[in-house]
Parts: sequence; C-alpha cells; structure tokens
Amino acid sequence: MHVESIGMARSLAAEWPELAEKLAAAFWPGPLTLVVRKRADIPSIVTAGLDTVGLRMPAHPVAIELLREAGLPIAAPSANRFTELSPVTAEHVRASLGDRVDLVLDGGPCSVGIESTVLSVVDHVPVLLRPGIVSAADIEALIGPVQRANEPPAGAHRSRDNT
Repeated sequence: MHVESIGMARSLAAEWPELAEKLAAAFWPGPLTLVVRKRADIPSIVTAGLDTVGLRMPAHPVAIELLREAGLPIAAPSANRFTELSPVTAEHVRASLGDRVDLVLDGGPCSVGIESTVLSVVDHVPVLLRPGIVSAADIEALIGPVQRANEPPAGAHRSRDNT
C-alpha cells in the first residue's frame, strides 16, 4: 500500500516496530517497501490473504499529491508484470498492461528503472525479501545485519524477486 506519511503507515500496522520507524525516517519518501503485520480491518484482497502488508511512501511529487488528495492509502501493484522489465515511462506501462488497468498516472519518465527494496520487519531479525535500489549495505549501516530470503513458497508470499 502506498502512503503519504509515516503516520499513515503507522495507522495501517498492527505493530509498528522501532526498526520500521528508523528505516522509514531514513529512506522515505523513497524506494523502500516495509512489510509489517497489518491491522485486521485491511481487506485480505490487498494482502493476498496474508497477515502482513507492504507499505511504501513514494518519492514522486505527483504520487504524494494523489495520496494527500485521496486522504487514504492506495493499494496498487507494480507497474510491470512479473518477470518483465520495469517500465520507466507511462507508455511502457500502457504497452505492457494494456486494458488490464483502468488508469495510468503519468508523472513523466522515472529517473531509475529499478524496483523498490522490500524488507520485512515482522520478526526480530529483518529479512530482505527483494533487493532493489536501497542496498542491503545501506540498510545494514543503519540497523545492523539483515537476513536474505530464500526462494519464495508457491502461492501467496510476502514478496519475490522481480515482482
């Protein structure tokens, strides 16, 4: 789920660990998705039936303004299909997703075509679920060692490489 502030992220979490606060303060807005335990009232369709939710505060001013105007978090998938390259323009998104989406918000070309880093802070030891633009070294410099995820299970999972 995309959020416009750390406060909005906290409001969606059943638990907001100190690590989440520290990471959000350091890397948000930006390409870091934090996986936390979700509040019970978050629909399971948003989380593939899991008890966790991925939260991210985008850095793009158009995305932040949309979130502020909406006044609520927005559940939105990646702009690319699994295993496909990350799009860097709205036209790339339209070409890839076609009529599978109702709307493409065009804020101009992306400055970087790499996915967000996904880090679970659900357990005592953080787990890097998907490497991305925020490096493991950057994260570890802030909070100490993180584990790397193994191959994801079949079915619903917290994240997977190249999603």
